[in-house]
Amino acid sequence: MKIAIRRMGNSQGVIIPKPVLTQLGLDGEAEMSIERDAIVLRKPRNGVREGWAEASKAIAASGDDRLVWPEFGNAGDSELAW
Repeated sequence: MKIAIRRMGNSQGVIIPKPVLTQLGLDGEAEMSIERDAIVLRKPRNGVREGWAEASKAIAASGDDRLVWPEFGNAGDSELAW
């Protein structure tokens, strides 16, 4: 299939026919890479921050949710002479 490269603002792009996107299962966003002189679009592997809420709940439930740095690094600044 031959398609035109079109000007889109300050960039250039192509229109991908809906049947092609449907066949690939792409909807909303895709990962793009260059492989051997070809532009490759794939389904995104993971959403941004996907699973973070569940992981933080699991950490809290295990009781291991203490602060890594429990004190502020500048807690003794009031004692310094400037």
